[in-house]
Amino acid sequence: MPCRRSQISSGVLAFRRRADWEVLLVHPGGPYWRKRDDGAWSIPKGVVESDTDLLAAARREFAEETGLVAQGDFVALRPVRQKSGKLVHAFAVEGDFGLSNFVSNRFEMEWPPKSGKTASFPEADRAAYFDFDAALTKIIPYQRPILIELRERLASGTTEQREPEPVPRGQRAAPAVHGARVRTARLGLRDSG
Repeated sequence: MPCRRSQISSGVLAFRRRADWEVLLVHPGGPYWRKRDDGAWSIPKGVVESDTDLLAAARREFAEETGLVAQGDFVALRPVRQKSGKLVHAFAVEGDFGLSNFVSNRFEMEWPPKSGKTASFPEADRAAYFDFDAALTKIIPYQRPILIELRERLASGTTEQREPEPVPRGQRAAPAVHGARVRTARLGLRDSG
């Protein structure tokens, strides 16, 4: 089945160097996620609009969900697929964001269910950096390959852009990244030690 734009999400995976590498994840807001922690966190991501390229969408969603602006040399990681079939693209970028100014956009939904009342909730209610071991526990399971790929690239000291994955038979390619500053060579990783 071809992947429509509404079935494509894009997000930013920010990482920084402390004693070890850490990644920035967000916890989804709203009543259904309130008591879930392990296996609930995500990269800041959202739906790719029909007139937006993947990196622009990823940066927009990062800003909307965190109140922060992602800048730098972005590295496209292999896309992953949700159980629903939605394809999620991730762009890694080195960034040590201060989270004291974290703020997320909001959404409205009927709450409590069948009450006829509407309540407003943040799209992301928390943001935090985690080392890779903790992040693999915290992140929603289908996004684990994104973390694993970034960890492998950082461990090898290379974050070279890979050729796009072949498109499975019967599907069309995901939209291209136009006008984006996506790093195609080695990423200059700063050693904080």
